[in-house]
Amino acid sequence: MDRKQTYTIALLSFSLLSLELIWTRILAAEFFYTFAFLVLSLAILGLGLGALTLRLIPRVDTMRSMRNSLLLGGIMILIGPPLVYRLGMSFSALTGSLAMLGKLILVILILSSSFYFCGITLAILFKRFHVNISNLYMADLLGAGLGVIGAIISMNIFSTPVAAFLVGIPIFVAAMLNSERLFKIIPATLILLAMGASYNGHSLLKSAKPERLPSIYQHWDAMAQIKMFAYPGDEARGMVIDNAANTPVYGFDGDFSLPDSASEDLWGIPAGDLIRQFESCRFLSLGAGGGADVIQALVEGAAEVHAVEVNPWFNKMLTEGDSQGYLSSYTDTLSSELVTLPEYTSQFYKDSRVTVVSEDARAFIRRHTSRFDVIYSLSSNTFAALASGSFALAENYLFTTEAFQDYWTALSDSGYLMMEHQFYMPRLVSEALLALDNLGVEQPKTHIAIYNLPNMRRKVLLMSKRALETDFLQIALRDITSENHDDVHLVYPAVDSLRDNIYQRIVDQGWKQVADSLAIDISPNSDNRPFAAQMGLWRNLSFDKEARLLPYEFRGFPLTKMIVVIIMLVVLVLIFPITLMPYLKKGPGLSLNHYAYFAMIGFAYMSVELILMQQFTLLVGPSMYSVAAILMTLLISSGIGSRYSSTIESKMVFFAIIAWLFLDIVLFKYFVILFGDFEQSIRIGATIFLVSPLGFFMGMPFPKGVRHVGPLVDWSFAVNGAASVLGSTVTILIVISWGYSIGLVVGLLCYAGAGLLMWRNSRA
Repeated sequence: MDRKQTYTIALLSFSLLSLELIWTRILAAEFFYTFAFLVLSLAILGLGLGALTLRLIPRVDTMRSMRNSLLLGGIMILIGPPLVYRLGMSFSALTGSLAMLGKLILVILILSSSFYFCGITLAILFKRFHVNISNLYMADLLGAGLGVIGAIISMNIFSTPVAAFLVGIPIFVAAMLNSERLFKIIPATLILLAMGASYNGHSLLKSAKPERLPSIYQHWDAMAQIKMFAYPGDEARGMVIDNAANTPVYGFDGDFSLPDSASEDLWGIPAGDLIRQFESCRFLSLGAGGGADVIQALVEGAAEVHAVEVNPWFNKMLTEGDSQGYLSSYTDTLSSELVTLPEYTSQFYKDSRVTVVSEDARAFIRRHTSRFDVIYSLSSNTFAALASGSFALAENYLFTTEAFQDYWTALSDSGYLMMEHQFYMPRLVSEALLALDNLGVEQPKTHIAIYNLPNMRRKVLLMSKRALETDFLQIALRDITSENHDDVHLVYPAVDSLRDNIYQRIVDQGWKQVADSLAIDISPNSDNRPFAAQMGLWRNLSFDKEARLLPYEFRGFPLTKMIVVIIMLVVLVLIFPITLMPYLKKGPGLSLNHYAYFAMIGFAYMSVELILMQQFTLLVGPSMYSVAAILMTLLISSGIGSRYSSTIESKMVFFAIIAWLFLDIVLFKYFVILFGDFEQSIRIGATIFLVSPLGFFMGMPFPKGVRHVGPLVDWSFAVNGAASVLGSTVTILIVISWGYSIGLVVGLLCYAGAGLLMWRNSRA
C-alpha cells in the first residue's frame, strides 16, 4: 500500500464529515432540526449500504469502481442540496399528503446517494488493504476530525451555502490522485464546477418558502441562518434565526430621556419597576439578541448592563456592523443601510454602562456570585440547532433545575429574575420550585410569581431573593387592574376566581400530582437531561389528516420520539435484514460473534459520541467551539489510537474505555464545577484534556476486529454503520427519558459486551 490510499481515505472522510455538519445547518434552517435529524440519519445509512454492495455484488470490487464511486459521490454532493430545495418539501403537510411523503423519500435518496458511493469507495480500500487497517482507519478518523474544523471555518468565512459546494472539492482531489493521467481532466473539471457553484451558492440554495416581509440582509454561518427585514415605517428591524426564533432591533436616536423611548409598546414586557428598586441597578440580559433588553435597561436608568448572547454575530452587527452578509434578491434599495446597525441604533452597545459578552449564558453566570440585581430573559429558545452533526438534537442549558440554582446564586441579596416564555412556563415553574428546595430556601412558594399576558400570549416567571409582597406583585410587571385584565394578570398567586389554573395547581399540589392531567410533559429538567423543548407524550400520538405536523412539541405531540422510532424501525426492519443477506451466499462469512462485535462497537461509539457532544456543551458552551473541541478531539484522538491499536492488548483497551465512562458518569458534574469558572479557552483546553484519552482507546476496537475478519471488512463495515445509526437513535430515546448518565451506562455495557466477544474470538 502506498500513501495514495491513505490520502484518498483522509480526503474522502474530510468531505463526508464536513458534508454532515453543513447539511445539518442547511436542513435545520430549511426543515427545522428534528426533521433534519430524520433526513440525515437515514441518509447516512447509505454509507453502510455502499459497503454492503461490495459484499453482495463482487464485481463492484475493482479499482475502477472505486474511482467511479469517488466521482459519483462528489457529483451528488454538488447537486444534492439544490435538488432538495427545488422539490418544495414541507414537513408540516406530511401526514395529509402522499405526494409529500413521496418527496420525503426522494429527499432521503438524493442525500444518501453521496454517502452510498463513498461507502463503496471506503469498503474497497479497506478490503484490498486490510492488513494495514490501523493506518487506513487512522486516516479515516483524522480526515473526519479535520473535516469538523474545515466545515466550521468554511461556513464562517464563506457562509453555509457556499461551503455546501466547496465541500465536494476534497473528494475530487482524491479522484485526481487515483485517475490515470488522461482522465485527470474529469475531476479537475468538477473542481472548477464546484467552485463555480459555490460562487452562486446563495441563489442555488434559496428557499421557496414565502417570507412575511422581504429580507434586506442575510447571514449564514456555522451557528445560524439569520435573515433581517425592515418593518413598515422602518421603526424596527426584525431578525429571524433558522426560520424559527425572532429578535427585534429597534431604531433608536440615542436620547435615553425621551418618553417614547420607554413606551411599553416598545418593550412589550417592561422591567422598569424592577430596575427602579435599586439605586445602581446591575442588569443582566440573558440572550440579548438584537439588544431591545439593553435599550430598556439604559432608558430605565440601570447603572451597569451586561448583554450576553451566545451568537457572536448579533454582537458584531450591533457594535461594528458586518459586511459579510448578502443581499436578498427582493431589494437593492437599502444597500446603504445594510451594514449600519450601529448607526441605526445610535451605537447604544458602546455606551459606557454596557458590557457586551459573546458567550453561553450559563458559562457566564457561573462566574458571578451575588452580582446582579435584575436578570432578564426574554423568549430565549432551546430548539435552535447548532452545527453539532446529524446525530445530535441540540439543546442548551438555560432551562434546567441547576440553571435556576445558578440564577439564584448570581442574584444580589434583593435581586430579581424575570424569565418569559411562550410555551415552557409549566416546566419552568416545576424547576424553579425544585431549585429553591434544593438550595434550602425557606418557603419557596413565597419567592416566585407567574404572570399571564393574554394579548401577547406570553407567560412571565418572577423570582425574588426576598419574599414577594402582595402590593409589589400588583405593580412589578404592569399595574394589575380589572380594566387591563387582558394585558396582564397573576396566575400565581391567583385570586379566587383564577385559582384553577395549571400554575397555581403546580405550586399548591406539586408537579407530580398535576402531570397526569396535562397533555404536555412538565417534569423538571436537569443538566443531566436538559431537553426542555421535548414536551410531547406518547399518549398524544395521533395522525389526523387535517392536522399539520408542527415542528414543536408545545401541544404534546411526541414529534421527536416519533421521528427517532421511525429511524429505528427503518434500521431494524430494513437495514439490518439486508446486512444478513450475505449469509445466504456461499463462501466465507462473518461468525455470529464477529457480527455482534462490530454491531456493538458501532452502537457504542455513536452512543458515546452523541452524549459527549451534548454533555460537554455545559462546560464549553453550546456554540461552534464546543463542536470543534468535542467532536474534533474525539475523532482525532481515535485516529491516533487506531495507529497504535496493535501495540496495546485488547483487555487493556476495553478496560480503559469502561473505566473512563464510569468516571464520567460519577465525576462529570464536578468537572463542571472545577473548570466552569474559567475563561472559554481554558474550558476548551480542559475538554480536550478530558476527552482525548477516551478517544484514543475508542479508536482501537474496530481495527482490532478487522484483524480477525480480514477481507470480510466490507461486511463488518456495513454492520458497524447500521449499528451506529441505531445507537444514536436508541440513545436519544434513553437520554430524553432518563438522562445522559443512563445513556453512558448503555454505552459502557455495549463496550463491555464487545470486550467479552473479543476475548471469545481470540480464544477461538
